[in-house]
Amino acid sequence: MRKLSAIVLLVVAALVLSVLALPAAAQDEGGPGEGGIIIESNFGGDIATLNPIIISDASSSAVAGFLYPGIIGLDPETQNAAPNVAGALATGWEYDETGTVLTIYLRDDAFWNDGTPITAADYLYAAEAIKSGETDSARTYVFDSIESIEAPDDYTVVVTFKEFNCRSFNDVNDIPVVPAHIFSEVFETYADMNEDVDYNLNPTVTFGPFAFGEYRPAEQVSLVADQSYPDTILGYVSPAGWIYKNVADQTVEIELLLAGEINVVAGVTPERQQDMRDNADIQTFDYPANGYTYMGFNLADPTNPQDGLDEDGNPIDQGNHPLFGDVRVRQAIAMGVDVASMVDATLFGEGVQIATNAIPTSWAYDDSIEPWPFDPEAAAALLEEAGWIDEDGDGVRECRGCLYAEEGAPAEFELLTNAGNTTRERIGEIIQSQLADLGIKVNFNAIDFNILVQTLLGQEFDAIIIGWSLGLPDDPDGTAFYGPENDLVGSGFNFVSMNNEELNRLYNEAAHVPGCDQDARAELYIEANRLLRNELPYLYLYSANAQYAVRAEVEGFDPFPSFLYWNIDAWRVISAE
Repeated sequence: MRKLSAIVLLVVAALVLSVLALPAAAQDEGGPGEGGIIIESNFGGDIATLNPIIISDASSSAVAGFLYPGIIGLDPETQNAAPNVAGALATGWEYDETGTVLTIYLRDDAFWNDGTPITAADYLYAAEAIKSGETDSARTYVFDSIESIEAPDDYTVVVTFKEFNCRSFNDVNDIPVVPAHIFSEVFETYADMNEDVDYNLNPTVTFGPFAFGEYRPAEQVSLVADQSYPDTILGYVSPAGWIYKNVADQTVEIELLLAGEINVVAGVTPERQQDMRDNADIQTFDYPANGYTYMGFNLADPTNPQDGLDEDGNPIDQGNHPLFGDVRVRQAIAMGVDVASMVDATLFGEGVQIATNAIPTSWAYDDSIEPWPFDPEAAAALLEEAGWIDEDGDGVRECRGCLYAEEGAPAEFELLTNAGNTTRERIGEIIQSQLADLGIKVNFNAIDFNILVQTLLGQEFDAIIIGWSLGLPDDPDGTAFYGPENDLVGSGFNFVSMNNEELNRLYNEAAHVPGCDQDARAELYIEANRLLRNELPYLYLYSANAQYAVRAEVEGFDPFPSFLYWNIDAWRVISAE
């Protein structure tokens, strides 16, 4: 029976919640739902929504990833798009001779857990919601490349691109698949998704190894095994459920793992990675992280956020940040912060300093692009040149003929990061101290992640320490981060308001290389990265080594890089005795 009854959901939900009062490992018998509870830590703050159309934070994405299919799956081993991937819909696809029309063929054996077939209409609904501009979706950029999406029948999707573009394929998968028959009833208009609607945090119709169980604000999210899921390895979902348990910070999560109160940590902090490798009670998996951490500078006036472009595609005057609007100040900061020593001190050898948008695993990485050197004297001289001088000797520079601040205004800004991320908190403290030596006052604050994201997307910030988890397959294009079309107040990922004509040209040219020749594209991306290194919309910090850690009693742990849970339906928590 494909439909998961409400009674079964309630019974299993009760089981998931009761297990928390018992040792984390207590199952010895195999079978559907008899594989124990997978309990993962979440230090990133509460989820904001489980509506994949408007999700923009990592905590919400981690949960929603179990509840909705993707249209095209990624092979966990190759990290490339592939047909017939478990949990995804595409059985194959093909382009027309122009490379601008992509036809995707969908499976006909996938059903939402209320028994309704999953069809092309579910993909079209999400696409139309995003394209409408009525939602707070951060994915509107996909329609910079996509002209139209149609469904000639229930199991065929035809995507027409505005032009041949090497990066357009990845945009297709940035549109989620949602149960249109439910969403169209729950949300009278697309704009209703932005409101505090119960369904956004209580989805009843899903597709995946788990169904939604319960959300306890400030405590946890509980999912329960969904035996209607057809793509299982064993023929059934083994775990009884998965719990995303809030913890105070990354220090606490390791202690809870060692105590057996949780059994999975998806990202071990660098200083504890060797401890985990040396612990007989812990299984680990190490790999280069597909992402990086940075300090982003708001280049525009934070008191009056504006979109990057008007309706006709013309630049909007966004003003200039009083401090960061001058590239010389950004360059001085890059030379005034000892990033190399910071990386050594905070990552304990478990990562590398980066100079720009490309990480070492990228096919567009060029190690000849070196980070800015630590040179406080050169940094001070550049600040003097930019009109930031400490005339009164109080240790804080003031604007004396600077470009954008009021005369006499102090060199001062607020630096934000997410509370609970101990590595980022230490980085913020180091930056605060080292810039104080340079005569720049930094007011550093670690705040709730959801508030941080709202502030970030609202563009009402000075500077921020955060990170990008880059997409797969690897695409070094940075248009989503730096393109003016993605500078959208409230939703766009170009929240630093970068708009550089030469950078835009390089990205555009790289996207239109005939045949998408990778070597030719790499040359253009490397040139773009040299520009980013000098323009510094971000102070690029590091790409860390990543580590998964799970308790020894968890059977089935067999991850690939960036794919911890590809086979979670076959996991089993055995007795620790």
